[in-house]
Amino acid sequence: MNRRGLLLAAASAATATSADAQQSVAIALGRTQVGQLPDGFSTARTGQGAPSAWSVAEDASVPGGRVLAQTSTDQTDYRFPLAIYDAVIARDVEVAVHFKAVAGRIDRAGGIAVRLVDADNYYVLRANALEDNVNFYHVVRGSRREIHGASARVASDQWHTLSLKAIGDQFTIGFNDKVLFSVSDRTFGNAGKVALWTKADSVTHFDAMTIRTVA
Repeated sequence: MNRRGLLLAAASAATATSADAQQSVAIALGRTQVGQLPDGFSTARTGQGAPSAWSVAEDASVPGGRVLAQTSTDQTDYRFPLAIYDAVIARDVEVAVHFKAVAGRIDRAGGIAVRLVDADNYYVLRANALEDNVNFYHVVRGSRREIHGASARVASDQWHTLSLKAIGDQFTIGFNDKVLFSVSDRTFGNAGKVALWTKADSVTHFDAMTIRTVA
């Protein structure tokens, strides 16, 4: 069975979610009609500017030909669109996703948010194709602050893998299947949701999202 087949099989086998039960969920982000939001997701936005614009879009570079995309090109700098996966609420979690930075003049980024309480409170790991770096932040009451970061080549219009493991106050950051760094932080210690994230006018495609909670 190919990688996409394994992901779809895992998605079909996923059971009800809770913060206490260990589970692994593979989310086929393109398994709905073009222009619609995948089942289980809601949208939000941190900061200012236009609302986020998330929907399934065509992309021939992936099996199945569809991805989840943030397509708004609003150039408000302090604007962070979120696509929130509402089915999983967990503190200790491992999340991975494939992303492709397609366009953006102000920013060209994609990321993963964990322990999301609401649109103004969460951790976020993001990779930026204009800055060639991967940074980890906390967002508290809508204010984003960097915890740690590393330089990395983030080529535009190419698929990359971003991963974030959160266990207690320890966070492990991965990019293209390699660990970039680990860091500790105690800002958010409770369970929260998982989300996909972009910034400003970033047009970003996402595929093959996996979530594994750790009991």
